[in-house]
Amino acid sequence: MREVVQRTVLQEPALARPAPRPAQRLSGQPYTLPEDAVEWVEALAALRRDMTNPRIYPFREQVARACERAALALRAGAPEPGQPESGAS
Repeated sequence: MREVVQRTVLQEPALARPAPRPAQRLSGQPYTLPEDAVEWVEALAALRRDMTNPRIYPFREQVARACERAALALRAGAPEPGQPESGAS
């Protein structure tokens, strides 16, 4: 005796991801990054002043960890005092 079994497997079509939306500030204004070191220092000072804001306070640990990682990366990329920067002749 011989038995033929045929199965049809249906796969759901891959869902297209929606196009990423531009980031927005809580005010609804478009989000932009600081453009130079002075603006970064000002943005971080504003964050420090606003840390008790109820919109930010619950996320203070995540913000602190992100700042720590950024500080480590900045320090790792900085030349040692008295050492020329990479690419300098």
